[in-house]
Amino acid sequence: MAPSAFLTTLLKPTVTPNFWSQTVWAILRTVLGIMMIHNGLDKFADIESFAHAYVEVIGLPFPIVFSYLAALTETIGAPLLVIGFLTRPAALGLFGTMCVAMYHHILVAGLNLTYLELSAIYAACFLVFAVNGAGLFSTDALIANWLDTNALSAQAKQLMRLEQAYQASSAEQKQTDVAKS
Repeated sequence: MAPSAFLTTLLKPTVTPNFWSQTVWAILRTVLGIMMIHNGLDKFADIESFAHAYVEVIGLPFPIVFSYLAALTETIGAPLLVIGFLTRPAALGLFGTMCVAMYHHILVAGLNLTYLELSAIYAACFLVFAVNGAGLFSTDALIANWLDTNALSAQAKQLMRLEQAYQASSAEQKQTDVAKS
């Protein structure tokens, strides 16, 4: 698979091009991203406390490292989600942090929905964006369209060169046939 084809596949949204559904899609993406930025910044505010209260409890090694990883994922992935750039990888990272959060809540409180609810809703939303992409009103869609246009231009140029080579070959063949007669 060519690099541009891979990028187009990664960036192209897989949802309907209806204006209103795309508008709602963009609003949902923006709201989720803005809310998640806040969570990442809260982790950075007191990283040691977060590491002790959350990461050590679930038994992960290197709690400070994993705390920074979670905070970075949320503070970098969330703005990417807001602008719709590299949405699938960003949403996948955010989905991962929410899965860890759900695991923490299950260990601490069991299947108590009061604690599990918000993380589960976030995880489900991020999974939907990881699967479907950012939608048409996004940076990903702009880049995918640009890549498609460039790929079509390259294919058109290649076809023109093939056509010219064929015509030149046909003209040579006619001249050879005329010279033989």
